[in-house]
Amino acid sequence: MSPATSQTRELADRDCDGIHVALLWHPDENALTVSVEDTRVGDRFHLAVAPDCALDAFYHPFAYAA
Repeated sequence: MSPATSQTRELADRDCDGIHVALLWHPDENALTVSVEDTRVGDRFHLAVAPDCALDAFYHPFAYAA
């Protein structure tokens, strides 16, 4: 799944100490992902998340990535 397309909707985002986290909805697939980018070093990853844990994954993405 691509991290962001023209159909992707950003539902929430936050920045803290160089870490940018976004909760994204992909309406074509009716899927949610959490996108995490460390702007200090350029690392980035994306997680597919279930709707019932999307906000928890948004606030704790590293726990879901483990």
